[in-house]
Amino acid sequence: MGIVVVSGTGTEIGKTVVTAAVAAVATAAGRSVAVLKPAQTGVGPDETGDADEVVRLSGAVASVELGRFPEPLAPGTAAKRAGLAPVGPRQVAEAAHALAASHDLVLVEGAGGLLVRFDEAGGTLADAAALMGAPVLCVVPAGLGTLNTTALTAEALAARGIEQLGVVVGSWPAEPDLAARCNLADLPESAGAPLLGAVPEGSGSLGPAEFRAAAADWLAPALGGAWDAEAFRAEFAAEFRAEAAAGSGDDDLRG
Repeated sequence: MGIVVVSGTGTEIGKTVVTAAVAAVATAAGRSVAVLKPAQTGVGPDETGDADEVVRLSGAVASVELGRFPEPLAPGTAAKRAGLAPVGPRQVAEAAHALAASHDLVLVEGAGGLLVRFDEAGGTLADAAALMGAPVLCVVPAGLGTLNTTALTAEALAARGIEQLGVVVGSWPAEPDLAARCNLADLPESAGAPLLGAVPEGSGSLGPAEFRAAAADWLAPALGGAWDAEAFRAEFAAEFRAEAAAGSGDDDLRG
């Protein structure tokens, strides 16, 4: 995997933390890693951007940001409102290939979802992935509604002939509800791709050393980690069965 695009089904679902986890695992394995953020929105000139945060958490060796726009909007809209030149798919592909010439792994973190417009021509992260010939790792939420958006993203990738590596839950809750637990089994079917990890909620607030030490436990071997999807699903299935049995016992007592 020379270049991997990290996209998702929406915004604020954990793409940056997942990108950092993948970078941390690869860096720990001795690989040189660069992070590319095509368009950073909602951040001022002197503020820390997503690529900076990935480097801080993971220890990745380099980060590149192609465009920064202050308003928290779609990149194309944010660039237009700021009176700045947008970042197009070809620019993204050229920057990624340049980084790949000197790094073992380049992680390209998108903004929002796969088909958010980058420029007035309608260019998207999907177009950039196609130009790069790069696979996409999709970050998804854990709970209710994620199956539909995951399936839609998978269909968009398939329609463009872009490989989907798999899906990672970007923020696995400390106390998952019924929908989240059921989604562990249903997400691979909706995605048509394997479940490759679950990052615990709040992981981005860990210190760098603690984050790097734990990252491999959140990601499957396909991403360099040790996370076991079947064991993870079985753990929560067992909890569900125990809760169901306890609930049945309460009903019997009430009867």
